Amino acid sequence: MDIKTVNTILYCKKWDETAAFYKTKLKLKVCFSSEWFIEFKINEGSCLSIADEERASIGSSEGKGITITMRVNDINAAYLELTEAGLNPTNIKDHPWGAKVIYLYDPEGHRLEFWS
Repeated sequence: MDIKTVNTILYCKKWDETAAFYKTKLKLKVCFSSEWFIEFKINEGSCLSIADEERASIGSSEGKGITITMRVNDINAAYLELTEAGLNPTNIKDHPWGAKVIYLYDPEGHRLEFWS
């Protein structure tokens, strides 16, 4: 098996709010968009998509049991950028494996972890 990319799809009840969050607050690059589905490019090998549960065959998990974790080069810069976007990340914390982490939640309740 030769996997080229990975895409995680989050099904959303709060479609408009969640779309705006990823587009305007996190400023992720849109690589595909329709009336009910948006795919964002994270990097060359991964994407994150959101789908309106009203138009999809799968319902929202309402954020339960989901963490999207993203490694960044500079946790301090990420914290500043997220704070300036009005996203209220947690304070930078030491993680048991030696990383520095911050957390925030999208409008649907999915936890986002940024670490370095």
